[in-house]
Amino acid sequence: MWLRQAFFRWLLPAAFVLPLWLLIGWGVFQGGWSILWVLLIAMPSVFVGQLLLTLLTRSRPSVRIERAVSWWDVGGFTLWHGLTIAVGCFIDGAFPWLLTGAILAGIGLVWLQLWQLWNEAKGSGARLRETIAWSTIPTVDGQVPPTRAHEVIVVRETDIRD
Repeated sequence: MWLRQAFFRWLLPAAFVLPLWLLIGWGVFQGGWSILWVLLIAMPSVFVGQLLLTLLTRSRPSVRIERAVSWWDVGGFTLWHGLTIAVGCFIDGAFPWLLTGAILAGIGLVWLQLWQLWNEAKGSGARLRETIAWSTIPTVDGQVPPTRAHEVIVVRETDIRD
């Protein structure tokens, strides 16, 4: 659980740290002036992409309640952040492959987040429809049906005239 919570806390700082690492890595590993255009595209892309992924991840009810990401998130973010860090090392020969892998992992992570958000939203919608269906059951003498009484919402309308 502590690892999932650590990833939850890491998501927002990662939006600032990862692009900064690309710039620092370019300087330290002497990426060269010919690769500068890639850096100028990659840094804002990583920043905006990480902010989008953080928003999608933290918008899920399970993540907000537990204050921890899922294991799918841990795997996806580990892969994407690992590849982004490797891209920042500007390794000759491997750079194009690492960059392609990081782009594909980022796109896959967006789809993973959307899939998880959709599944959680779909599940809560089913619970909402079930609650509405139970709340429309007519009651006898104002009594709530004995089964599943804790999930029933009863709305009574009264006509108050002076």
